Amino acid sequence: MKVGFYGHVRQYHNLKSELDAAIQEVLESGEYVLGPALARFERELAAFHKMKHAVGVNSGTDALWLTFLALGIGPGDEVITTANTFFATAEAIWFTGAKAVFVDIEPDTCNIDPGLIERAVTSRTKAIVPVHLYGQMADMPAVSEIAKRLGLHVVEDCAQAIDARGDGFAAGNLSDAVCVSFIIQKNLGTFGDGGAVVTDREDVASRIRALRNHGSLKRSNHSMGYNSRLDDLHAAVLGVKLGKVPGWSERRREIAGMYTAGLKGTAFRLPFEKPGYRHVYHLYVIETPKRDEFLKYLNDAGIDAKVHYPIAIHKQEGYPWGEAADLNVRLPLTERSAAGVISLPMYPELEQSEIDYVIAACRDWKGV
Repeated sequence: MKVGFYGHVRQYHNLKSELDAAIQEVLESGEYVLGPALARFERELAAFHKMKHAVGVNSGTDALWLTFLALGIGPGDEVITTANTFFATAEAIWFTGAKAVFVDIEPDTCNIDPGLIERAVTSRTKAIVPVHLYGQMADMPAVSEIAKRLGLHVVEDCAQAIDARGDGFAAGNLSDAVCVSFIIQKNLGTFGDGGAVVTDREDVASRIRALRNHGSLKRSNHSMGYNSRLDDLHAAVLGVKLGKVPGWSERRREIAGMYTAGLKGTAFRLPFEKPGYRHVYHLYVIETPKRDEFLKYLNDAGIDAKVHYPIAIHKQEGYPWGEAADLNVRLPLTERSAAGVISLPMYPELEQSEIDYVIAACRDWKGV
């Protein structure tokens, strides 16, 4: 049997008539950029988050970058975040000219450890960026308490966790802004790339609307800005899918429950869901010290498992100039996780026979 890692094509076929109609409506309208489909999706996305504003941009990376700019972060500033995430989280900080300051992760959730944040704060610190890794929210009450006490901004990297909730809070309740990604493999993905910023702050939303469109809020009137708009074709696709997200989240949680039950008693380190939290399992990540051998074994068995993320950001060769001294930073839990993580196929369209096959293959591996 072959089990793919992505369910993109299956999802398209399941929604084909709705998606084709939405795309056709945009094509017939002749309004493809900053048009009615985008405006409608932004309203619906803000309502989904129970927040006031949503601003569509061309990627999750730009969502972070433009939010930092809207908050006035720039050269000489520092932003505290985690190295246990996709490179773009830190990249967006570096785009502003600010410095990314990494702290280690919690041993169970692999999210940023709030207990390590305050000791990393300096007079140059302007913001904290928690990443809701793999689909589980970080400890936002603890992060928010530190930020409020020290006068810092909080920007949530929610690229992997749309529809996730914490114990008594949701995305945006305890921050200045929430940044989401719509690249196709995300829990809410378009046919390509896209992103958005969701916020209750009118000033942040207005600034990002200008920044994404060459500094313009009114035709032919410009200040310094960029070209980072979510186009209407993508917005139409996302508008069809948005209402399906809660159901897809429940299916992901169901599949995760099957994986966890099926792998109980093995030597793999399984995902940890914090009590009271709603993990939406963008990825189902297990750990083994023999990761590379296990990955080859699964791939040879027809299971398209992948690795997220094998090289922590502070160990990447692309670390920016001027921060070379930070290559000596040691983040032991982050480094342990990077050395052992492997992601099993996880998407709502997985069939029961495929789930059973993945579990059986994992249990049959003799290299643990």
